[in-house]
Amino acid sequence: MEYVAAGARGLVGVVFLMSVVGKLAGRSALGAFVSSVRDMQVVPQSIVQPMAWTVVGAESLVCVLLAMPVTEVAVAGFAIAAGLLAAFTAGIALALRRGVRSPCRCFGRSTTPLGMPHMVRNAVLGATACAGAWTASAPGGLEPGGVLLAVSVGVTIGALVASLDDILALFRPVKHPTVGTARSLH
Repeated sequence: MEYVAAGARGLVGVVFLMSVVGKLAGRSALGAFVSSVRDMQVVPQSIVQPMAWTVVGAESLVCVLLAMPVTEVAVAGFAIAAGLLAAFTAGIALALRRGVRSPCRCFGRSTTPLGMPHMVRNAVLGATACAGAWTASAPGGLEPGGVLLAVSVGVTIGALVASLDDILALFRPVKHPTVGTARSLH
């Protein structure tokens, strides 16, 4: 069971790390994230900027806690991650219910409108964080190779999850130019 916790550390940790890096990749990235929080209309406008900074700080804390080799510290990281993911899921659900389809700037750069994939992603990540917390203190001896494999698989899946908007975009229909536009090219 500890291998599940090791894989969950890699998965949840890399997702939160990519989220923080994406949001802090430049002034425009952080500004876009703050604007997306404002556009979601789920918190009072007066606290949008402090809320956005709090999210980035909490996500950073999750990364640090999950990287620590102390079980109790990792459990705290998983708990904070699960709480954040529950809040994110609820916020997206509220925004969607209000008809808001602004881009999700969860990882800084995406322009994909909020939707069900974001809620499902967050719910699965939340369940992974809960599973990681639950299995972190399971008794058993760990083999270094097994830990390395579990973390590597977790990190790989986490990178794919963090890139979900880009991956899904590959399968969306291509928009063709209108007939009028094609004629104007001749």
